Amino acid sequence: MSEIKVNKISPRTNCGTTTLGDSGDTFTIPAGVSITNNGTASGFGATGSASWNTTVKTGDFTAVAGEGYFVNTTSGEIDVALPAGTAGAVVAVKDYAGTFDTNNCILVPNGSDKIGGLNASATISTEGQAVTLVFIDSTQGWLVTDDGLQSNADNNPFLVATGGTITEDGDFKVHTFTGPGAFNVTCLASSPSNNVVAYMVVAGGGGSGACKAGGGGAGGFREGTTAPIIPYTASPLVAPAGLTVSVQPYPITVGAGGTGAATPGTATSGADSIFSSITSAGGGRGADGAPSQTPALNGGSGGGGARYLNTPGNGNTPPVSPPQGNNGGTSGFPGGPGDEGSGGGGATAVGQNGGCTCAGNGGAGATSSINGTPTARAGGGGGGSCGMPTVGAGGTGGGGAGAGGPGNNGSNGTANTGGGGGGGPNFGTSGTGGSGGSGVVIIRYKFQ
Repeated sequence: MSEIKVNKISPRTNCGTTTLGDSGDTFTIPAGVSITNNGTASGFGATGSASWNTTVKTGDFTAVAGEGYFVNTTSGEIDVALPAGTAGAVVAVKDYAGTFDTNNCILVPNGSDKIGGLNASATISTEGQAVTLVFIDSTQGWLVTDDGLQSNADNNPFLVATGGTITEDGDFKVHTFTGPGAFNVTCLASSPSNNVVAYMVVAGGGGSGACKAGGGGAGGFREGTTAPIIPYTASPLVAPAGLTVSVQPYPITVGAGGTGAATPGTATSGADSIFSSITSAGGGRGADGAPSQTPALNGGSGGGGARYLNTPGNGNTPPVSPPQGNNGGTSGFPGGPGDEGSGGGGATAVGQNGGCTCAGNGGAGATSSINGTPTARAGGGGGGSCGMPTVGAGGTGGGGAGAGGPGNNGSNGTANTGGGGGGGPNFGTSGTGGSGGSGVVIIRYKFQ
């Protein structure tokens, strides 16, 4: 093999063109040889393109400028360490198995380099996505070119979601649902710990009967937070962990309150509230005394007992841990003269028993600051009375007060607290039982 050694090749005339070889010839550049372009290159492919490496990547790796990679995250998240940025450097990645939405591809900048103007890792979480990045300068660093939007390699370290009424409490967003809707997660955080949300799910409170009736049970109260990530003053019923979410809509069900009895025996229990895997049971209706003798029902919290029918409804039905509610109270003197309605169960206390001359109070609810303000919810309804001055008071947390005397009605539970309805007065006095308050779903997470 012949060899020519020269320091410079120039055309024979000024501004001429020098041609290497003839059509069909092959020029080989040995390993270790570098070619530096200080002018303008043309005919070598489109600017910003990458040569694709067809060896599929199944674990963390360091990218090389000018190469594209097929990344298979089937077995878990994969970190792609970007090379030190130089102007014009190109790196590309492609979701090999359509699993970026399940196990993300994380782009990690080199040292103080930036991605989209931030010195932070970027997450690719869209199924089947391909992204090409070009390093521009020290201000913006790597920018997405192919695929158009920088959000396709989002380096937001926090969760992004829509739905409900959105408020802010410091570094946290709060989504409040007072009716049906969807908590729609549109982008995951680059740090998995920030994909955990705190929740509070309160069901509709139970309605109450019309005759010396027991108060309606509060709607089931369930709350959870991972305190180191989402700290706030939670209720005594808080579970020690929140829920981890993914990019998808989560349908929200907010339970309606049960109806109070306009005539004896027609009260109903509250409806369930649901977020993801968390279901809170509707509060049980309060019992109705003579003449219908309609029993109290079980629920998130149980309904209170009534004249001639002192058996209360059981709370925490179905059972969960921590418990979602308590039992209703029992009538103190079943079948005797002057016996009064009992209180419905509340989130943190049983309903008070009805006595000979005084109706029982509703069980206390639970107070939480998940929305940034200490608020009591899920109080039981107070028992009804024949007209004695001591009607049952509603439990703290939106429970309705019981009625007493001719023409009076049991109070309704407060809307969007899950409070139980207040019991109706003595039969024949034209009073009605109170309806339960509707439920609420609240979701809280760190957004900055």
